[in-house]
Amino acid sequence: MALVRWPEGRQVSGSVGGSTFSHNRYGAYVRARSIPVNPNTQRQIDVRLLMQNCSIQWNTVLTQNQRDAWDLYASNIVWQSSLSEAVFLTGLNHYIRTNVPRMMCGLDKLQDAPCLFDLAIPEQALTASASVATTVVSLAFDDTAPWCSETGGFQIFYMGKPKNASTKFFDGPWRHLCCSLGEDPVAAITGNIKGNGKKSKGEASPDDTAEAPLQYPEPLAPPTSPEVLPVVWPICEGCRVWVRSRIARADGRLSDFASHTFLCVA
Repeated sequence: MALVRWPEGRQVSGSVGGSTFSHNRYGAYVRARSIPVNPNTQRQIDVRLLMQNCSIQWNTVLTQNQRDAWDLYASNIVWQSSLSEAVFLTGLNHYIRTNVPRMMCGLDKLQDAPCLFDLAIPEQALTASASVATTVVSLAFDDTAPWCSETGGFQIFYMGKPKNASTKFFDGPWRHLCCSLGEDPVAAITGNIKGNGKKSKGEASPDDTAEAPLQYPEPLAPPTSPEVLPVVWPICEGCRVWVRSRIARADGRLSDFASHTFLCVA
């Protein structure tokens, strides 16, 4: 690895030929390019298939008006490149970015672009802890946030591969932990009545509803903090673990990542 000094105002990041250009706390540097090993795990294959599915549907299912709407949304969302420069993703990028997490959570894809030109707000209160004895991780979050009361909103959580306690930086690999789904209790009740006057569940008909009020099932409750679930990596006492999450609103806006790190206890 060689340290380099670029002319003022010039920055280089990425790989060219056999060299990789980057920077750290000591300045810019150049190193020999290394091609990472592709383990091609089942988890990777599953996510790649979801991305492929979105790409195919972009061309075969979405109308031109829908694609134009995603392009309009993308043109209003400023992104930062690896050089911290303002760039814009494409409409297809945002369509995939929105829908892959939705499918990972078991939700249907959204074909229509968001009408609000911003990103969802990341989780503001993410904390976590894990115990070797129970092999579970506890994820605490703000269960009063707006997504919690939206049917179709959710927060998706990931767990990083455990590292030594002294490690201060982590950028993967990550494994999907769980999805916490939002729910609008009012919509859960009113959504039981069909347009023909019948309930979606039960045997009441339009004729007998006047004599006996419809008996609705209990509305689904919004999620509550914390989420407690089995770890997806082996852990040991004192190892450092990162967790991260993204929030999605019902209209398809997806947040940046929120992250938290902690040491596992016995």
